[in-house]
Amino acid sequence: MAASLATGVLAALLLVAAPFIPVTESAITGALLCGFAFGWAVLFLLSRRLTDQPQLWAAIPALFMGLGGLLLLAFGSPMREVLSWAWPPMVLALVVWMVIRVRRDMRGRGGRVLLYIVFTILALSAVGGGWQTLREATDTNPYLTSGRLIDVGGHQLRLDCVGSGSPTVVLEPGAGGTSASMGWIAPAVADQTRVCVYDRAGRGGSQTADGPQDGARIATDLHTLLHRAGVPGPYVLAGHSFGGLYVRIFAARYPDEVAGLVLIDSTASKEPAKSVIPSTDESSYDVVGRASVLVSLSARVGLARLYGDLAGGTLPARSEEELQFDTAQASTVRSTAEEYLRAGDSSQEAASLRDLDDRPMVVLTAGVGHDEAWMVAQDKTTTLSTNSVHRVVDGATHEGLLSEKKYAADTSQAIVDVVTSFRDDRPLSK
Repeated sequence: MAASLATGVLAALLLVAAPFIPVTESAITGALLCGFAFGWAVLFLLSRRLTDQPQLWAAIPALFMGLGGLLLLAFGSPMREVLSWAWPPMVLALVVWMVIRVRRDMRGRGGRVLLYIVFTILALSAVGGGWQTLREATDTNPYLTSGRLIDVGGHQLRLDCVGSGSPTVVLEPGAGGTSASMGWIAPAVADQTRVCVYDRAGRGGSQTADGPQDGARIATDLHTLLHRAGVPGPYVLAGHSFGGLYVRIFAARYPDEVAGLVLIDSTASKEPAKSVIPSTDESSYDVVGRASVLVSLSARVGLARLYGDLAGGTLPARSEEELQFDTAQASTVRSTAEEYLRAGDSSQEAASLRDLDDRPMVVLTAGVGHDEAWMVAQDKTTTLSTNSVHRVVDGATHEGLLSEKKYAADTSQAIVDVVTSFRDDRPLSK
């Protein structure tokens, strides 16, 4: 029993990794189902030939999952839309039928317990998948009520700019973040100058990109977005966490368009430095893309939505609504997974920024939750500019610098200070 189920899992993973399986959600799902079908078929055959307790019922889930997998492989996204509605009730019915058959045909307690665990997972996935499908059909994307979509070459990114004045501030959220993450900061900075927020590919109001999204590509897309939207430079770039890597990559590639930087508890760069020009070699996308899609399937059974509904927040109400919507999307889970998988590349690309000359830069660090190595790396970052300061915000956590109003005020002030330093051509104050 255990060997048959393990064979199905192994077959599923091998099929997902197979080069002939496209890197799409429908194809990866289809490959998984075909692998699981193989496991049920093995149970049917081995129990029939090697035991006195043939589990003939196992042929039904084998046919059911195999057919579903082949349909997804053959017809892609349109079939996924159909199956997202039909699959949950069919799986629940199948689980009930299998429980009845196992109680009748299997005498061993160990085998039944193992199968009941599998059946429970299937039932929960069916309920979660049905809930996810229903919510997707009734929810509207709150990000699209403001801002505009700009084509950056194959996909559109959402950009929203408010306020007036120069230099323009561009806010870059951390890993998995969206423009909503800047809910406290954007309005405060907009009182002093023009500020733009945007959503990276695959999340918020932006479309999913077809190719790899490492730091070099993210920075290039941001540059294209700003220029095609008619947002003039120079820019003060403020990046939180992973966003700090992306703004450094932007500054390394487009130094003449950068007025200053604010690194908000930024992830450290890593040597040796890599080129900030996006590579045309997409060989790594196959592996990272498959892994990212695989992780994103958790959203299809409602796990990401459950997390979003349970997690509380301290951002403004509208921002919390946007983040809750975004958390539940499979595209968000996929893009976030890829972001972490490419963190090493992005860290090395950020190391390409060697010198900001005397352009103003504030390194802002959370006072809670970091070890000495993190603080040393933050101090080292200040050497990028001769006009830089390092401020530690006592009591603030990594996320609190954005999400808690009290500490977000410190972040907003740091951004305004860089804007003022550039405007008045004077050094930053500690």
